Amino acid sequence: MITKPDHQQLDPAKPVYILAIETSCDETSVAIVENGKIIRSNVVSSQIETHQRYGGVVPEVASRKHVESITWMLQEAVENAGIQLGDLSAIAVTQGPGLVGALLVGVVAAKALALSLGLPLIGVHHIAGHIYANQLVHELEYPLIALVVSGGHTELVHMEAPGRFRIIGRTRDDAAGEAYDKVARAMGLPYPGGPHVDRLAAAAEHEITMPRAWLEADSYDFSFSGLKSAVLNVVNQSKMRGEALQTAQISKGFQESVIDVLVEKAARAVREYGAKQLLLAGGVAANKGLRGRLAERAEQLGVPLLVPPLSLCTDNAAMIAAAAFLKWDKQEFSQLDLKAEPLLKLEEW
Repeated sequence: MITKPDHQQLDPAKPVYILAIETSCDETSVAIVENGKIIRSNVVSSQIETHQRYGGVVPEVASRKHVESITWMLQEAVENAGIQLGDLSAIAVTQGPGLVGALLVGVVAAKALALSLGLPLIGVHHIAGHIYANQLVHELEYPLIALVVSGGHTELVHMEAPGRFRIIGRTRDDAAGEAYDKVARAMGLPYPGGPHVDRLAAAAEHEITMPRAWLEADSYDFSFSGLKSAVLNVVNQSKMRGEALQTAQISKGFQESVIDVLVEKAARAVREYGAKQLLLAGGVAANKGLRGRLAERAEQLGVPLLVPPLSLCTDNAAMIAAAAFLKWDKQEFSQLDLKAEPLLKLEEW
């Protein structure tokens, strides 16, 4: 529920410092951002080494790791920002989507801090954070199209104005990042698999051709389960014949298929909706192959491609603070009965 407190007094000359907490999956992060654009601190603790032994994120383990690190990370973020707790304007937190146990750690910490300091609380949609990570390094112009590609999400979002999200395409099965990890695991590559597949694909001289799932002619949706099955079929056939696995060639074929569909559907959306900018967001935005091809396509379309630096592509709290500034600007705050929402809808945020 959103509230608009009457007592909140705004001083245009005073900087707005939003402390944000992100614990939606396997990164614990706390950041302080000034006026929605200037990062004063952004502390991230990754759990990759912990989850590597399992080949993927274990929700219960992730939640416990968040509990272990959240307190000292709050302290470190404030110290790095060079401000006092009394200088803060609001507390923001990822409300969803994500792993419910992981989300709860951040939500409880944010509510405790907001209550103890007497500050407004702002619940933030995780995908809105990924999109507005671009605002930390670029000026956004509307209307725009955002291509969100991560381990749990693959979506095309049309935005007519700040904070107005309309999903025009989404994955019908596996997200792109999820498919990368599953394909990498099938080839015996370490977790997370995306960077390894990207590196092997770039080194390969030729590819093992894989199918493209374009779906209906007018659809902006995505599907990667068939592609994943095609890769598993090639891997299994190689093992049955006792042949050496051509990991580089398979990686290149897989990645070319993913990129072709992502790039062409994003390009079609830019044309149809008259977008002034194309944004790339999410953990897979760090993929060099995707960044390169999307940049070429955007140049052909005559629109700028906006991509955050690598440090802001993966989950971090600075992006949550940037998105929270939208709510601060409207003085729309969450109540202290805020709940973690693992299936929170972007268009309703």
